[in-house]
Amino acid sequence: MSTDAIQPTDMKWLDKGVFGIDWSDDHHGVYPIRSLRLQCPCAACTDEWTGERKVKSDDVPMFIMLKDVEPVGHYALRLVWSDGHDTGLYSFTRLRQMCQCRICQPDQDPEVEKSLRSRRLL
Repeated sequence: MSTDAIQPTDMKWLDKGVFGIDWSDDHHGVYPIRSLRLQCPCAACTDEWTGERKVKSDDVPMFIMLKDVEPVGHYALRLVWSDGHDTGLYSFTRLRQMCQCRICQPDQDPEVEKSLRSRRLL
């Protein structure tokens, strides 16, 4: 199945501050909330020409919450954040690339994984 055809089939909270997406290819995605906010693809957060991140870690509250998830057609999700930000459209393809599960990130440093868990502040 090509990644363009993969669609979310279910979404749920996995843990405090960790969002889960089940995909049509039976993959179970793991997404720390603050990490999603820091990787917002909108033009205010990411330079449209260079792809450089404009939003910095200090710009995002440590206690960020995901207030709403809205489907956009059959290709993306719009995430509404507690800091008032809501312009990023997270394409399904990009969301799959952002997955933080052990299958998608097998070489993730245990210290990084530990710090992600310590930031689960929803």
